[in-house]
Amino acid sequence: MTRTIGGRTVLRDTSLVAEAGEVSAIAGSSGSGKTTLLDTLAGLRPPDAGEVRHDGGRPDARGLGYVPQDDILHRALPLAHSLRYAAALREPADEGVDAAVARTLAALGLTARADHRVDTLSGGERKRASIAVELLTRPRVLFLDEPTSGLDPAAAAELMSVLRELARAGTTVVLTTHAPADLARCDRVAFLAPDGRLAYVGDPRAMCAHFGVATEADVYAAVAVRGASADAEREPELELEPEVGALEPELDRPSEPAPGSVEPVARTAPRADRALRQWSILARRDLELIIRDRPAAAMLIGSPLVIVAMFAMLFRPGAFDPADPSPSGAAMILFWIAFGGFFFGLTYGLLQICVELPIVRRERLTVLRIGPYVAAKCTVLLPILALADVLLLAVLRALDRLPAASWEVYGSLLVTLLLASAAALALGLLTSAAVTEVGQATLMLPLLCFPQVLFSGAFVPVPRMPAIGHALSYAMTNRWAFEALGSDLDLPGRWAHGRSALGPPLLASYGDSFDHTPVLGWAVLAGCAVLFLASTCAVLARRCPRAGA
Repeated sequence: MTRTIGGRTVLRDTSLVAEAGEVSAIAGSSGSGKTTLLDTLAGLRPPDAGEVRHDGGRPDARGLGYVPQDDILHRALPLAHSLRYAAALREPADEGVDAAVARTLAALGLTARADHRVDTLSGGERKRASIAVELLTRPRVLFLDEPTSGLDPAAAAELMSVLRELARAGTTVVLTTHAPADLARCDRVAFLAPDGRLAYVGDPRAMCAHFGVATEADVYAAVAVRGASADAEREPELELEPEVGALEPELDRPSEPAPGSVEPVARTAPRADRALRQWSILARRDLELIIRDRPAAAMLIGSPLVIVAMFAMLFRPGAFDPADPSPSGAAMILFWIAFGGFFFGLTYGLLQICVELPIVRRERLTVLRIGPYVAAKCTVLLPILALADVLLLAVLRALDRLPAASWEVYGSLLVTLLLASAAALALGLLTSAAVTEVGQATLMLPLLCFPQVLFSGAFVPVPRMPAIGHALSYAMTNRWAFEALGSDLDLPGRWAHGRSALGPPLLASYGDSFDHTPVLGWAVLAGCAVLFLASTCAVLARRCPRAGA
């Protein structure tokens, strides 16, 4: 089996067998291709040459469990709640969700921690909790990427004991590790040389003698010097497939599992994914996350209150008074209302996906559909945004920062603001899906806000911009929200008939910006929201592919 990434050959002529009932470790120095080999075995990355066989057939994500290095549970939820959502998505066979969660917690010694938030668990308990997510559906083979990384020696030893118990129950366990102490606790070790070749495959107890060193830690230095020698191919414990590059985990299980252990059972093909059911489960999970995550809830509720309060202090009353109008003040009020709706939506969406990308990536391997996932985010966040937009308009009207007008006018203003918030939310979700870490999402906030301020046409009217600025303004959702709000309140009519000398000159500088119907702005904002959401789905589908895709 050979695998090349970015022009560099990461795996070269790799061939080995993982037997049922064994814990097999993939070891090697950093950059030797451990995770690449693990992902290839799991069917997540197809090899460039050779093949991977599970039980004599093609890899099937429905029969495997995969635990990445990152936690795959939401830290703000109680452990049992997080597992229930995971079980509901996976639809465990032959038992209910609660029964599957109880069985898994008991098997991993986590029953007493069921009602504790995941972020209060110790490092070893969180690793076991991530394994619990995969055991909910009783997988036939379990892949783990450096499960003992970051654990103290006692916690690492305890976790390895849990994995050995799972193996004795019949689950094939394959893991990567860079900890020498882990190797002695495994049944089989595949040691990769820096060039991606196998330097050793076999019993860990014979490994030190094979390299002529005293400890497992010394093997790393020996492999770095010797690389993949021909001796590795003659190692007695090595079990090669007839075809070079073929790796076949044998998934037959013992007929009698160890007492008190988890017995993996053959799973039938899961029922066809139901998008509506996934959307319902994911929406409930997102809502509970907001309720239980106090900092996030405080931001969602507090930021609109703070911004509304600042607007009330910034703008003077009566800017729209026909007897004594303030055209520049009225324009700024409408611009900042539009920007407020944009800011609410952007900040609500900006951290939604990047903080849980490891969870999305893992769920996507087997069951998760991107459409219901993104739709659930919108379902939970849009009503909160609507309340923030209503609050903004109601407070500013009550404090005479907005003029008296009919319910029809204010209904139109609200539609404009809601669409502006929805488009910004979609932009925030797209950005959150595209970045690789939370810090990058935070840095994107000013980069996304500044163009919306500068090219909206409020400070420099669109007709007065140079050609490149004029062209850029078409891509700014804030421009269309600002112009739609101005059309709703008939700014040209108010300025033209006011007594202020600033009215006609200022009106002339804006040209026909407010002459079109608000429906044009609504269409552009709705189109942007749809485009950003579709792009979010496309980015997630690329970053979180299904197994074998």
